[in-house]
Amino acid sequence: MRILLFLATNIAIILVASVTFRLLGFESILAQNGVDLNLTALLVYCALFGFGGSFISLLLSKTIAKMSTRAQVIKAPGNATERWLFDTVARQAEKAGIGMPEVAIFPAAEPNAFATGASRNNALVAVSTGLLENMTPDEVEAVLGHEIGHVANGDMVTLTLIQGVVNTFVMFFARIIGWFVDRVVLKNERGLGIGYMLTTIVAELVLGILASMVVMWFSRRREFRADAAGASLAGRDKMIAALERLKRAQDLPSTMPATLTAFGISRGAVGGLGALFRSHPPLEDRIAALRAAR
Repeated sequence: MRILLFLATNIAIILVASVTFRLLGFESILAQNGVDLNLTALLVYCALFGFGGSFISLLLSKTIAKMSTRAQVIKAPGNATERWLFDTVARQAEKAGIGMPEVAIFPAAEPNAFATGASRNNALVAVSTGLLENMTPDEVEAVLGHEIGHVANGDMVTLTLIQGVVNTFVMFFARIIGWFVDRVVLKNERGLGIGYMLTTIVAELVLGILASMVVMWFSRRREFRADAAGASLAGRDKMIAALERLKRAQDLPSTMPATLTAFGISRGAVGGLGALFRSHPPLEDRIAALRAAR
């Protein structure tokens, strides 16, 4: 169902944008300025690459996560800790109405955890050795509930869709800007010149930065929902205690790969403009939201 949603969203974006461009007369405006550009064809091209890259990343997310964190999947619990971890995830997954995720432990001194996977019924939940060593069972249970919440809410697919949309439009508008500068500003009439290539690269960098702010805003919103899910599955007091424990350890250096940062439970936002590019809101805000919830 989520794969169909992914494809339907892709097609809907192309159709809506194409109709909008025609209604607003963008193609005729460009033609009047000497820019012979087929906006629909360009949009389809950008969507194929924009969504295609995000979709492939989603399908490979579990494999990449295991390799990049050196996570060891618990296939047959070998000790009491692994048995408790496995049983807790199984209980929470059943309560959340999702398929049993793979459960793994990855070597890292920092207390952290993440969830990833292509669907609600094909996910991976992993915790660090530092989390198991430095948190109480109640706190670990809450962290697991938070990650199960990400899976149940479909956050991996949602972020992939959002990333696919912004990728598409970054590529699309960067090429329109490049085309316009090359044909109108530089008056190049012999194919695509160096002006097009340089302008497109610069435009993609600038638009990519703005797009990252949009994606990270959505990422921060979903953290509050996952915290609420953790509170529902494990208990609000346990979830608050887990976040407070993470707050005390948030200055530890992170070893989480950049591709998984948005799916970890830790890494609070910093102040100033830097906060706009962080995947997680401040832990203080998350704790306050849980305390205010009824």
